[in-house]
Amino acid sequence: MFSFFKKKIQAPTATTHSTTATAEVMPSTTERPREGWMARLGKGLRRTGQSISTVFTGTKIDDALYEELETALLMADAGVQATEHLLADLKQRIKDTGTTEPSAVKALLAASIAHLLKPLEKTLTIGTHKPTIIMVAGVNGAGKTTSIGKLTRHLSDSGASVLLAAADTFRAAAREQLAIWATRNTVEIVGQEGGDPASVSFDAVTAGRARGKDVVLVDTAGRLPTQLHLMEELKKIKRVVQKADETGPHEVLLVIDGNTGQNALAQVKAFDETLGLTGLIVTKLDGTAKGGVLAAIALWGQSRVAAGGSVVPVYFIGVGEAVEDLETFDAQEFADALLG
Repeated sequence: MFSFFKKKIQAPTATTHSTTATAEVMPSTTERPREGWMARLGKGLRRTGQSISTVFTGTKIDDALYEELETALLMADAGVQATEHLLADLKQRIKDTGTTEPSAVKALLAASIAHLLKPLEKTLTIGTHKPTIIMVAGVNGAGKTTSIGKLTRHLSDSGASVLLAAADTFRAAAREQLAIWATRNTVEIVGQEGGDPASVSFDAVTAGRARGKDVVLVDTAGRLPTQLHLMEELKKIKRVVQKADETGPHEVLLVIDGNTGQNALAQVKAFDETLGLTGLIVTKLDGTAKGGVLAAIALWGQSRVAAGGSVVPVYFIGVGEAVEDLETFDAQEFADALLG
């Protein structure tokens, strides 16, 4: 069984090469320090951190401070409900600790945000099923195919054998883009030029089982949740995957762009309703990304649990295009980076 939590293992050296881009990969035990990752994450969320930090430069804790903090959190894309939740929790923490200095409130807010986000932490575990079938969805431009390539590297570096399914047959050059990632990661890929997405997915799962792969990663076509006929195609892919393996898909991941603010929450809700999401990958937390939407997603997760469901965790977050710019999600790290 493979699990992926708070570590990134160095890339292995491929021992074989072929036209199908296969390799015998041995796991490494050398971990890369998180410090470099934290620096990149902090840089990506710097704009939000600076905006919130200015709130705590006053001389007293009063209504004006709370109003400024409310505005800052809303500007950070936390949303109305999550902002109200955080402010209420922060006031209670201030009361419980007897804090009187505004400068000390920042640490309390970080603790409040980390507490809200903590349920989003979850280990991605591979090995309960063989192959573990991971279906990945997302709107065009969210970084879905790139995230699949990076996730493939994470899985391969930890010793898992991966097969990619190029089921994004609608977007021009999508299959070629995924094939490049397959070559980079020395893994096999199943695809058909202009083929039916569900058919490609079925063939990939069947091939994955026959070849003894640990993971089959299915890249589905990007689409907006308002495109109902395309969302129906996603349902079809899931049904066909279940025909190939009645226990699958074992993970249904949604890739969301960290720059899209509250629209990201709307996407999560829509795709969850259609597919039943099991996890998220949040990309592009750099530049203009504000990051507060994770608080809104976490609060939505609480309502999902109250209704008898479970939280949709954030397995990975990304801050750039490089392979090392995708890392496992840590609530405290994220809260610290969010507040600068």
